[in-house]
Amino acid sequence: MDSYLLDWANLLLRWLHVIVAIAWIGASFYFVWLDNHLLKPRAEDLKSKGVDGELWAVHGGGFYNPQKYMVAPADLPQHLHWFYWESYWTWMSGFALFALLYLFNADTYLIDKRVHDWSAPAAVAGALGFLAGGWLIYDQICRRFGRKADGSIGNDGVVLGLVAVVIAAAAWGAGQLFAGRAAFLIVGATIATMMSANVFFWIIPGQKQVIADMRAGRPVDPVHGQRGKQRSVHNTYFTLPVLIAMLSNHYGMLYGHAHGWLVLVGLMLAGALVRTWFVKRHKGVNAWPLLVIVAALLAALITWLAPRPEATPPGASTSAVPAKPAPVSFAQVKKIVDDRCLACHNAALAPKRIQFHEPQLIEQHAAEIYQQAVVQKTMPLNNATGITDEERATLGRWFKER
Repeated sequence: MDSYLLDWANLLLRWLHVIVAIAWIGASFYFVWLDNHLLKPRAEDLKSKGVDGELWAVHGGGFYNPQKYMVAPADLPQHLHWFYWESYWTWMSGFALFALLYLFNADTYLIDKRVHDWSAPAAVAGALGFLAGGWLIYDQICRRFGRKADGSIGNDGVVLGLVAVVIAAAAWGAGQLFAGRAAFLIVGATIATMMSANVFFWIIPGQKQVIADMRAGRPVDPVHGQRGKQRSVHNTYFTLPVLIAMLSNHYGMLYGHAHGWLVLVGLMLAGALVRTWFVKRHKGVNAWPLLVIVAALLAALITWLAPRPEATPPGASTSAVPAKPAPVSFAQVKKIVDDRCLACHNAALAPKRIQFHEPQLIEQHAAEIYQQAVVQKTMPLNNATGITDEERATLGRWFKER
């Protein structure tokens, strides 16, 4: 595909993905909030109708009175609003974007031969295997460990603990097989697949079965509601870990670290703790210590990942004032760009319409070079051309001296 059209496809798919993800996550957050703020009704007419909880809210100049029925009324309306297309479109648009950028360009985006040298078809199969395998393992954990002794659905602490171990193992495994940026994305996509599959295979079918039984006058099996609630709760704890996994793969300082998988696990743990804080706060529980833990965890990550000052060479005087380096010449910069960047950013091939085959183009895109190669260290992609830290530093000095 022409790079110009590829950029448009990338932009529009990404835009769609963000829009539907906002709708899905927003609905999830709202219903968790709603469940935790409902009050038992006092009015006899509401009790007689089977209302289990209600609240009054004000928004946008109007007043709202949502009511929750644990058992739907006998005159259940034919028209019901279902919250599932937000989930399906989030996954479908995300997978389309993943396929467009990563699966169709596996040699460039999935494979880093310094990490694992394998063929493009094998890498694509491995990436898809993470998505499918993650869901199958998670689903089996829920089936085998998600029931209490009396047969009801429960044991969420055990289930989520086992799932956390599986996700950490997936982060480690992805880091051993794929380019760092791809590894972060694959782990996030694996959790997102669990979330959407929960909706598709369990939550919505269970709700439809309950409604069908009610309208047919058959006894309603409570397991459908229990299981739907269980998977819905899991989904709300997955949301922030997925978001940080998707966002963090844009920062080379994170996925480029020697222990990038552990960095990702730390970030996802912080996201899960933040979501836990919100849930507990909605329930009126004092959970501020969780935010203290999050702050400490993030401070530890920031300290761990901070660039280290260059060591003083053996025998060198520590009291001597270091000599100021000579200004960087454009010839030095051009040689680095020619050696490390021109293979992709040339007259014939120009990702995101950025070209470096003329001196004026290098000057024109100086800010992009500095941002991507020096600050974020995301380029060259997977460091395919072997740019050195010294060369990155030279580019940084050149940009600051301009």
